[in-house]
Amino acid sequence: MTYPGASNPSAASFEATLDSTAESEDANLPLLKRAREGDFAALETLVARFQSQVFSIAVRIVGQRQDAEDVVQQTFLSLVEHLETFREESSVATWVLRIATNHSLKLLRKKRGLPTVPLEAADPADQYATLPHPNYIARWRDNPENLARSAEVRQLLDEALADLDDKYRVVFVLRDIEGLTVHETAAALELTEANVKVRLLRARLMLRERLTHTLGDEATRVFPEHNHE
Repeated sequence: MTYPGASNPSAASFEATLDSTAESEDANLPLLKRAREGDFAALETLVARFQSQVFSIAVRIVGQRQDAEDVVQQTFLSLVEHLETFREESSVATWVLRIATNHSLKLLRKKRGLPTVPLEAADPADQYATLPHPNYIARWRDNPENLARSAEVRQLLDEALADLDDKYRVVFVLRDIEGLTVHETAAALELTEANVKVRLLRARLMLRERLTHTLGDEATRVFPEHNHE
């Protein structure tokens, strides 16, 4: 397998994947059914259709290209092994991305020596009332759109993203980087849409706080009145 670069994945990459599947899931489901029947060409088409998207998600979660390549291989091996168990309760695309996300997290936690915790596990933090208040509030030194084009800022974002808890990083990657809708993100992670919205907002707040420390203009800093005890 060959893997395209993933230094700057965007919403366009997911939209392109969807565009390539025509207007509906009809372009994927018949392929999957043919693959079940032993049609190797249909299987190859499915792999080619989702390979770039799977790699892009994996590299954002695991952080290393070689590890991401392993995730891609494991994802499509799992797809082959479980073709018969796909119940058509979600789209083929959602099913593939769910497999990729699970393998990414499994690999990451194995390398860290951590147990695998389901993303859908109940968490008291998944409530708007528990969202953190920003500690460092300041205007950024430049327009965010200009900053976003800077390789240095993209590196800062990658580093900040890598430090997020897995459950927040995965939601941010799928929703804000890969461009999935809230509904698609929830389906891929087997979460409620409410969980996705809270985790996404928490991720955005933490990332902005981290970046503001570096990109904020100290002269414009505002000190919050809230109590963080």
